[in-house]
Amino acid sequence: MSRIGHRLSDLRQRRQLSIRLLAARSGVSHSTISLIERDRISPTIDTLTAILDALGTTLAGFLSEGEAARAAPFYRAEDLPEIGRSDGISYKIIGLNYPSRRLQVLKESYQPGADTGGGLSHAAEEAGYVIAGRIELSVGEQTAILGPGDAYYFDSRQSHRFRNIGETEAEIVSAITPPSY
Repeated sequence: MSRIGHRLSDLRQRRQLSIRLLAARSGVSHSTISLIERDRISPTIDTLTAILDALGTTLAGFLSEGEAARAAPFYRAEDLPEIGRSDGISYKIIGLNYPSRRLQVLKESYQPGADTGGGLSHAAEEAGYVIAGRIELSVGEQTAILGPGDAYYFDSRQSHRFRNIGETEAEIVSAITPPSY
């Protein structure tokens, strides 16, 4: 009997994603994901790969139980995939292919004037350390300008916004748990 559906459902729930949100991120319909999770249909390799990419894991990692102990602990610059480049903002993820990842670590870059816009929120905790540049960070009703060596930690369910107010690129290393990708 296939356990793919049960394992997929478990992974989605650990990531605290609804089926509809996973569908939006993966490009696979919510009804298809629901049928797969209930083991009513078997997914094609392409469909399963798209879903697993949206969950932040690989087909090999998903199908190999116990791989976490054998996963490579080191990632070179070329091993950091871009997961969301737009409007002068770059997010490179560390350990995207690590099986059953429970932590999301990002190397974020913001070009001068880049702005995430207001209203960001998700069920997680978020922390970061500013490496370079100046970032205006708003969390709820509070706003601060952070520079190199400054840091933050907040409940991501609060509305938040990042904006580069400097004249040079701003860089942050951040961590989010549970991972949203």
